[in-house]
Amino acid sequence: MFTVLWDNDGVLVDTEGLYFQATKTVLQTVDVGLTPEQFKEISLRRGESTFVLAEERGIDPNRIARLRAERDRIYAESLGAESRVMDGVAQVLRSLHGRVRMAVVTSTRREHFEIIHDRSGLLPYFDFVLTREDCEHTKPHPEPYLKALARAGNEPDECVVIEDSERGLASAKAAGLECLIVLSDWTRDGNFSQASKVLQNISQVPDEVLRLASDRQESWERRPR
Repeated sequence: MFTVLWDNDGVLVDTEGLYFQATKTVLQTVDVGLTPEQFKEISLRRGESTFVLAEERGIDPNRIARLRAERDRIYAESLGAESRVMDGVAQVLRSLHGRVRMAVVTSTRREHFEIIHDRSGLLPYFDFVLTREDCEHTKPHPEPYLKALARAGNEPDECVVIEDSERGLASAKAAGLECLIVLSDWTRDGNFSQASKVLQNISQVPDEVLRLASDRQESWERRPR
């Protein structure tokens, strides 16, 4: 069955602003600033840690480790405050459920993923979830999506990825997968020229996914037996 591999943060749930704010808060305690533009470039485009800014200022590695732990604590606390499901996501998943297989592939830590989805109501729609702990490398490395392909038992042309960031797109393309981009407030100005299609709203996803699934089915049926 055709499979849809979903990113989590910025696609299913609105959490990127919380992660930015938690990181900014702890960096300020060592007089290191973090702007939204820096966060977009370092984290969402390159897939690197914004704590590189502290490293460049010569902050002790042990101090940086404590800052990371404090950031994670603040972030986890903010995640539990309320549901962060993106508008329209539940309806989209309902419309696709049973017509395609679906899974989540995220660089989020499992602890945070579980907090996010404790009340989201979304998990029953997915066959499996891969979090940061399931892979040695994170996006933009292809490993997360290659591992998802193996888990699903699919060939690359039997899947499509739904992402919102340049690092996610790079990961999907490096794994040989088609990728639909759903723009978010944090990634709207990104370079998505390698995407199969750029969508303005998640409500456009079902039509695109089902069109791809239908095209693939026709292609499979034409293959020599």
